[in-house]
Amino acid sequence: MKKTSAVIENVQPLLDCGRYAVKRVAGQTMRVTADVFKDGHDVIAVALKWRRADAKAWRETAMKHEGNDAWSGIFPLAEVGDYEFTVEAWPDAYASWREEFVKKHAGGQEDLSSEALEGSQLLQDGAKRAGRKPEARLLRVAARDLAVAGRDAAAAIAAREDLAALMAAFPDRSLAAEFRPYGRVMSERERALFASWYEFFPRSAEGRGDAGSTFRDCLGRLDDAQAMGFDVVYFPPVHPIGLTKRKGRNNSLEATPEDPGVPYAIGNRHQGCPHGGGHRDVAPELGTLEDFEWLVGEARRRGMEVALDFALNCSPDHPYVAEHPEWFFHRPDGSIKYAENPPKKYEDVYPLDYHNPEWQKLWEELRDVILWWAERGVRTLRVDNPHTKPVAFWEWVIAETRKKFPDLIFLSEAFTRPKMMRVLAKVGFSQSYSYFTWRNTKYELTEYFTELTTHESAEYLRPNLFANTPDILPFFLQHGGRPAFMIRAVLAATLSPVYGIYSGFELCENAALPGREEYADSEKYQFKQRDWNAPGNIKDLVTKLNFIRRGNRALQELANLRFLQAANDQILFYAKATAALDNILLVAVTLDPWNPQSAWVDVPLEDFGLAADAIYQVHDLLTDERFLWHGRSNFIALDPHARPAHVFRLRRRVGSERDYDHYI
Repeated sequence: MKKTSAVIENVQPLLDCGRYAVKRVAGQTMRVTADVFKDGHDVIAVALKWRRADAKAWRETAMKHEGNDAWSGIFPLAEVGDYEFTVEAWPDAYASWREEFVKKHAGGQEDLSSEALEGSQLLQDGAKRAGRKPEARLLRVAARDLAVAGRDAAAAIAAREDLAALMAAFPDRSLAAEFRPYGRVMSERERALFASWYEFFPRSAEGRGDAGSTFRDCLGRLDDAQAMGFDVVYFPPVHPIGLTKRKGRNNSLEATPEDPGVPYAIGNRHQGCPHGGGHRDVAPELGTLEDFEWLVGEARRRGMEVALDFALNCSPDHPYVAEHPEWFFHRPDGSIKYAENPPKKYEDVYPLDYHNPEWQKLWEELRDVILWWAERGVRTLRVDNPHTKPVAFWEWVIAETRKKFPDLIFLSEAFTRPKMMRVLAKVGFSQSYSYFTWRNTKYELTEYFTELTTHESAEYLRPNLFANTPDILPFFLQHGGRPAFMIRAVLAATLSPVYGIYSGFELCENAALPGREEYADSEKYQFKQRDWNAPGNIKDLVTKLNFIRRGNRALQELANLRFLQAANDQILFYAKATAALDNILLVAVTLDPWNPQSAWVDVPLEDFGLAADAIYQVHDLLTDERFLWHGRSNFIALDPHARPAHVFRLRRRVGSERDYDHYI
């Protein structure tokens, strides 16, 4: 048992008592708060300590007393990697003596000789702790002078700030308390927090419809994505596709020789691929591994990166089936079970058994697959259906692969129960799909995003707002036409710093299977014919949104979202601002894709450093229009066909009272 004096409570942010890591981005500072106090009236010293998780030595900085026993401090996250932190506190005997001595002197107490001797002893002890450092001599000299000083001379020594600083630098920590367990931080690269994703199937890159494209044919898609301002291009699985039970167009059970198959039915040992035809190979019809690496390099030269789909599905033709049949589920007759979601049957896919007797070999193999692709330049993985695999597996495999490649980013594609989505984020997924796809009304959006940005989950769950996916064509997009696509683009791009679209969204494709949120003639089952510049596209809007996001730091944060009042249930009004208030955005979006809507909106000027009756400029970054607003309440009108949204930058006037031309 260690003898301590201080009490340390309520250390934040601490996720599940330090069981999991909160998430930040390298280059940011980490703010830590705690309640710290002790018995009696002694002064206490409180230090924030931090280190890389693989380091032994701590670095530390003094925490600031905020009042009522609350303390705060910050430390820098200089690099990508895992960190840990804690709070240490101890009674500061010299600061306590100094405070008491000053009070007695100011109160007129004449005989302070005993108090001076006490201070002298504390300075001598401090000199011993300083050892042979030059500061030790300064402390010894001060101790000698204080021991013989008169009343006023002793007070002058007690008032010296340099001595107080030296004593703080060499404290007596014999009664120190350290908070356990340590807090944990996952420091990631910027694209884990702020990124714009564009998904497309390489085999449909040219939009031909009658035949597939190759990796070498994808430059046009890369250039188009770059021109629209995207920085991550995401490919569904690019591995060999099985032949057994291959699906045909529109998920039909019978495939023709011309049908390319579903990319999620991974593995084809019949094609003579150099690595057995499984997860380490690319589909021969797309090209070679060298072609893929060339495409990754071309994306990098354009300031983008390629994200791959890590789908842990195996077709009956996957080499694992022949080499490791024990890795799969078996029926009583010994046959391998295919995937099912009754009444749906997926006979072209065999799910893996993560708890089979040889589970360790399976887990290690899947870890090595991730490392294999990381070595070929892939640093971002969108993980298919992680909620159907053990959480323990993800915690292990993410930690293991990030040891070698700490810049890896994992996106969780889990549209499932909220608690499962949250625990997947806790164990290491950098980003998460969300329920945004099905939140359409003002109440639904406000409630959901208030939860995402103010709940504890904001410390670890980063929602990636995909407006559509190859599997999901929401009813709002089906029925709302082109205005619905514009509305959802603005919402996705401004509510969260991470969002994405699946190709065809910019073309407002909305042909669906009757009564279902699924695309008709889905690209999952066939080559897709497209005119990438078809009339009616919204590429200009998407481009503007992405460049607005890059130019405004307020849109590069999650927890700064604040919903504001708009006197119309069909208009959503919200603000995003930096802490320094040097970048303030006001976003108004109609939620009605059919009819014009208008409203009086309320701007909380006092929160933005303006008087309640201020005159200020709002600059619409979508249209470059500028308006002078007066006071809190102002009027807006939105037309879903021509102007579905305003993205205003609030510019505060500087200069003379009548000068309205200079704004920041």
